[in-house]
Amino acid sequence: MLTRIQSLYLFLAAMLALGSMMLPFWSFQASQTILFGDFTQIQGASIIVTAGSMAGGVFSPLTGIISIAAIFLFKNRKLQKQLILLCFILFAGDLLSGLIAAHFLKEFLITGGAVVTYKPEAGFFLLLPEPVLFWLATLGVKKDEKIATAYKRL
Repeated sequence: MLTRIQSLYLFLAAMLALGSMMLPFWSFQASQTILFGDFTQIQGASIIVTAGSMAGGVFSPLTGIISIAAIFLFKNRKLQKQLILLCFILFAGDLLSGLIAAHFLKEFLITGGAVVTYKPEAGFFLLLPEPVLFWLATLGVKKDEKIATAYKRL
């Protein structure tokens, strides 16, 4: 279980997903500094901003939990590959919900008449390596499948 390389990739991806939840995703500088992340409430912002923040707060831990669960399914490689694919989908949902919410928050702040500067923060950058780690984990599972198939033929 722990000797397989995909276990390391899945564990790292889980730690990145859970870490991204605790750090701000995007920062805005208007009349005050706003650090936008998972479960962030912005007074007066649209429902899309709140929904995007809440969705990111759900997708991040789900990605981490499913990544860790996939580590323990090393004997059932088909299910392990399906869970890794689900992690890809959850990652995409997490990233898109954060980006869409950040865009609408920027529009809300600009509508208020303030000059807004914005930039990505650590929570955003922690998400970016996840698909590479999921892809590498998938390759590891395929390699295990190839070895197991060759072993069965003997």
